[in-house]
Amino acid sequence: QVQLVQSGGGLVQPGGSLRVSCLASGSIVSINDMAWYRQVSGKQRELVAKITNDGSTTYEDSVKGRFAISRDNAKRMVYLQMNDLKPEDTAVYYCNALLEVPSRNMGVTIMDYWGTGTRVTVSA
Repeated sequence: QVQLVQSGGGLVQPGGSLRVSCLASGSIVSINDMAWYRQVSGKQRELVAKITNDGSTTYEDSVKGRFAISRDNAKRMVYLQMNDLKPEDTAVYYCNALLEVPSRNMGVTIMDYWGTGTRVTVSA
């Protein structure tokens, strides 16, 4: 069974740091783009950061210079290092990945997977 398993997060004071991690597990042929999204209750899920297979990154404007996304392809991991956290960063953070997985006809198919979410709370 293919799944994204998240870890990390929690409660931190403003100005502090946290790291969230995500492991892609199961029968996976290859991993394409990986990303982190976040969602505040009552609002749409928004893209925080994305990293392509060759390491190119993009960030949402409000996190540029504070957050860093990275990946370890050998370990099938993606990370989001969050520094100088602000109360407005409080949200549930979701891992996302485009994975090539075996299909029923002995080929491969690309599917979009999501983690179950990790809560990050920034509060004094």
